[in-house]
Amino acid sequence: MQKQEFMPEIRKTIRLHAPIEKVWTAVATSEGIASWWMPNTFEPKLGHHFILRSDQFGDSPCKVTELEPLKRVSFDWGKDWQLTFELTALTNDITEFTLIHSGWDENKTTEFDQPHTIIRSIMDGGWEKIVTEKLPAYIEG
Repeated sequence: MQKQEFMPEIRKTIRLHAPIEKVWTAVATSEGIASWWMPNTFEPKLGHHFILRSDQFGDSPCKVTELEPLKRVSFDWGKDWQLTFELTALTNDITEFTLIHSGWDENKTTEFDQPHTIIRSIMDGGWEKIVTEKLPAYIEG
């Protein structure tokens, strides 16, 4: 049995010019998530099983594992990953948003038989564009 070799999580933090309630709606509702990331069957309920729908890779099973309204939502994504969205109100109109994508292991492959070592690099670049461009455009646009 191979020893797990964890790789660094992907972490992206930005400041959004919006109240925390507006950011929460964008990151913790099905409609909000679909507007800046991908279609889904998400519901903000602890233990809820849902699907993320990717055109390229098909449907990914997910499960809500943590839910602290206006602060944090986490879910398991596929067989190995965890995704967390954290929010902090800096002022009434500025919210800090952090995305954390963890569960990387250099000895594992994705459901599509792609090595985590390669996919992590691709996902890091993808998250950069999504978090710094698509999410602010949706929330602040």
